[in-house]
Amino acid sequence: MIDSTKALVFERQAEIAKAVAHPLRVAAIDFLKDGEKCVCEIAAYLGSERSNVSRHLSLMVGAGVLRCRKEGLKVFYKLRTPCVADFLSCVTRILKQQAQENEKLLASL
Repeated sequence: MIDSTKALVFERQAEIAKAVAHPLRVAAIDFLKDGEKCVCEIAAYLGSERSNVSRHLSLMVGAGVLRCRKEGLKVFYKLRTPCVADFLSCVTRILKQQAQENEKLLASL
């Protein structure tokens, strides 16, 4: 049986995974892996309205994935722990493996 401390860790890990689990947020993390960016740059890169992007970024700040700071009227974001990009690289490796397995399956038909 899982002890309460371990259960709490699993719960928090799931909360962080949920905070990342949106295509726009994944794209923002990918963009931020190269360093801090202004919300205006992030919105332009994502091709989305600044207010929509800000809501997504705020959710990730709340989950501890991102940090933000204000400089005048501009708000800048960066990865709080850059290893979150490693997690996404791992997900990409899973996708590649699934694609290879699907190719093998199709070839056997």
